[in-house]
Amino acid sequence: MKAFTPQLVYIEPGALKYPLGRQLKEKFEGQGIEIRETTSHNQVRNIPGNNELQQYRNAKSTLVIGVRKTLKFDTSKPSAEYAIPLATGCMGHCHYCYLQTTLGNKPYIRTYVNLDEIFEAANQYMKEREPEITRFEAACTSDIVGIDHLTHSLKKTIEFIGETNSGRLRFVTKYQHVDHLLDAKHNGKTRFRFSVNSDHVIKQFEPGTSSFLERIEAAGKVAKADYPLGFIVAPLILHDKWKEGYLELFERLEAILPPYARKDLTFELIQHRFTKTAKNIIQKRYPKTKLEMNEDERKYKWGRYGRGKYIYKDEEAGELKETIQSYIDRFFPEAKMEYFT
Repeated sequence: MKAFTPQLVYIEPGALKYPLGRQLKEKFEGQGIEIRETTSHNQVRNIPGNNELQQYRNAKSTLVIGVRKTLKFDTSKPSAEYAIPLATGCMGHCHYCYLQTTLGNKPYIRTYVNLDEIFEAANQYMKEREPEITRFEAACTSDIVGIDHLTHSLKKTIEFIGETNSGRLRFVTKYQHVDHLLDAKHNGKTRFRFSVNSDHVIKQFEPGTSSFLERIEAAGKVAKADYPLGFIVAPLILHDKWKEGYLELFERLEAILPPYARKDLTFELIQHRFTKTAKNIIQKRYPKTKLEMNEDERKYKWGRYGRGKYIYKDEEAGELKETIQSYIDRFFPEAKMEYFT
């Protein structure tokens, strides 16, 4: 698929005080993209569209260039100690995405240009924990790879972490646009993870993202660039011929990954889940979705703060876990399965 290009750009005045802000403004002006000024991302108004659904879709192709004012990092356990804030929002249209319930009706993409300040904050977090390793997650609220061909913020972060003693970086993506990241001086301190699934799930429920084969090809490139590699197989969905679909995924991965990349390989497995709130939003935004969300066929799992979600019943979840684990053992016996949830 083609790399993301925004249809509309907003710039916060403060962003132009930073080199990256000025570079992006010049880039988009040169491409003839409409640029508007906004006092704050919270004041973004007049996103085109005749109704809420159209505005939602247009927001997905709107980029806000701004400044990260809050330099207190959110925690990101269990995968990392902290989320390093580089961007929010995503251009993808994954029907099941948890960001559906957190980014509101206008989920524009926002990139932060004050990287030196963000890196200085990260340095402080690392100093507080030394000599322990401090892990940073760069994709908690965005698919950072999906916009990095425009900003190179992720590449700069990879090289920043690569020069530290106790820092480690991790992120996940559904996009194949990785070529500019292959020569980054990562020094083995960034784990590059791909969100993968069966071809059926990607085609049915992940519009606006790279295809099954595009992601696998990109993973092969990343492996050859000596990044530590990982895969999030999520959401695991019980669809028609699901065992064959996931078997094909592992066969394809086994065929493309060089032997040396398999010695430090991780897998994270997440079964499909939804909340009642998410279900209502998903059906409103994607009225033709074929995503199965029948509460009567699911198990309700209580979470924190008295809120819960619907997951597969124990027998179905057990079969999912056992099947995918058998594929990992068969094709990647040296790999680590970090969790199934």
